[in-house]
Amino acid sequence: MKDHKIDRLLRSAAQVREEEPVSMPFGFDTRVVALWHAAASKGNGVMQLLRRVAVVSAAVIVVSTIAALREANQNREIGESFTNEFAIADSAIQDEFLK
Repeated sequence: MKDHKIDRLLRSAAQVREEEPVSMPFGFDTRVVALWHAAASKGNGVMQLLRRVAVVSAAVIVVSTIAALREANQNREIGESFTNEFAIADSAIQDEFLK
């Protein structure tokens, strides 16, 4: 009984002619890309929010870096002026003791 079913299946498979490959209709890929682009531009606002957050974060990083560098330069100048003042005072004290 099983042989009969297999034979019938093989005979019907042999009678089937080869099918033509199915191709996309003309302009289908263009329509898909256009629909994807339209959906991406509308969106639900998540991408726009992420872009805004990224831009604001970058701006904060730039401003804080500039402020930190400026503060470091001011501290260096203050330190150098104290060093010079101490050197002047040191030499004045040494001059007084040597007299």
